[in-house]
Amino acid sequence: MNDTTDIIKEILTRGVSEVIDYKDLEEKLRSGRKLRLKIGIDPTSGNIHIGRAVPLWKLRYLQELGHKVVFIVGDFTGLIGDTSDKESERPMLSKEQVAENMKGYIAQVGKIINMDKVEVHFNSEWLSNLGFLEIAEQADEFSLHEFISRENIAKRLKANTRVSLRELIYPLMQGYDSVSIKADFEIGGTDQRFNLLAGRTLQKHYKQEPQNIMMVNLLSGTDGRKMSSSWGNTINVTDEPNDMYGKVMSILDSLIIEYFTLCTKVSLEVVEGYKKQLAEESVNPRDIKAILAKEIVAMYYDESSALAAAENFDKIHKDKEIPDEMPELNLAGETILKVLTESGIAKSTGEAKRLIDQKGVKINGKVIEAYDSVVSVGNVVQSGKRNFIKII
Repeated sequence: MNDTTDIIKEILTRGVSEVIDYKDLEEKLRSGRKLRLKIGIDPTSGNIHIGRAVPLWKLRYLQELGHKVVFIVGDFTGLIGDTSDKESERPMLSKEQVAENMKGYIAQVGKIINMDKVEVHFNSEWLSNLGFLEIAEQADEFSLHEFISRENIAKRLKANTRVSLRELIYPLMQGYDSVSIKADFEIGGTDQRFNLLAGRTLQKHYKQEPQNIMMVNLLSGTDGRKMSSSWGNTINVTDEPNDMYGKVMSILDSLIIEYFTLCTKVSLEVVEGYKKQLAEESVNPRDIKAILAKEIVAMYYDESSALAAAENFDKIHKDKEIPDEMPELNLAGETILKVLTESGIAKSTGEAKRLIDQKGVKINGKVIEAYDSVVSVGNVVQSGKRNFIKII
């Protein structure tokens, strides 16, 4: 897409659920006016996954058109917790947890957006200074009915599940972020609709022009549920190429087109072709998935890394060979249980035993059944399709 009109159209429609106000935003983008583009991410975990990266890529393309990206690290909102996408109350995090989680956030966002041109803020800059009176004035702009009508909240109330008063104030904080940075535009997932609209409401309260908002579709995780760090079904932007490739290859076949649409730059015309082939069963889904996996790895690394990851995957899964490179552990003489836990393959001894019981652990290609099996120098320990450890 070389024509700016086509670029803008694709940004506003591809993988997008809703834009408010579409006509106004389109006119502003076509006018050449430089907009302030807001995105905020709460550091509720240490990694940004490719689902969270969907709106970041939208901003990357808008940044290339000359607009200003304003990235807000939710160091304050992260303490409070947003339950927009949760079926239960999100616990408050400690300042120490938030500080630890956000250590690598800027670098991770920098894999997508040119951070040299980004304005970065931590929302504790303004939220920690608000007093009760101002918060009360903000809260007066919203009704309780509006809050409890939200799908997740309504579902929890119907099930007699606790909804804390703390959760009511989160949209005020996200909305006030928009006021503080004078946002022209904010982007988020479909689960963020109420919070995004809160920004428009509070901007009007503070006599600012209300921001336009874009809601992108949520990406499914590798297991078919919504991608979420708490469920462990994520593909993280910092995953190594081999691991990223392998995770993409593990997704359900029914998610292939969704991933092409939300996570790649492959033209929608080509994606539609893949969709037709899959529907007609004229192609092996694995072959289309391999194209997808290479595209995604190349997005976060480069073409050569993607090709190397594909070759490595095929070597393991097609040719049944071990990879050329793998982590090494100095655990010769130790039991297989210690290898599994020390390597992080298993989070506990109990989990390590379950892996062995399920015949999911091999040493040099041989299935291990005894917990007290001892490893030697040069042994290759394998668990599942992607986890290999060399003993030194």
